[in-house]
Amino acid sequence: MGRNQLEALELARKIVDLAGDKLASDIVLLETREVCSFADYFVICSGESNRQLGAITDVINGELRKLKVTPSHIEGEPNSGWILMDYGDVIVHIFSPVERDYYQLEKLWEAAPTKVRVP
Repeated sequence: MGRNQLEALELARKIVDLAGDKLASDIVLLETREVCSFADYFVICSGESNRQLGAITDVINGELRKLKVTPSHIEGEPNSGWILMDYGDVIVHIFSPVERDYYQLEKLWEAAPTKVRVP
């Protein structure tokens, strides 16, 4: 594993931990680099309310900024049920349960190995 891949994995694992700190549910870390041209890892998680979706987004954004890591962009709002945070090699998807069931990203990217799953 090269240096950048290791850094991307460390970032992805940090994001998993931060989402867990805000009680995100069904957290999944997929290694997408072999099946996706634009990211090495996806972190997918759920929040039970708009408030929790916002809290998960805020803690990830805030704690990573302290480490001088900023997203290239953030799309979506808590009330939309899906927030995407793009950290280059790591893409974070924060869903409401309804939106997560609708988009079924784990099924779409089922060829990507699961590195971490936290219920």
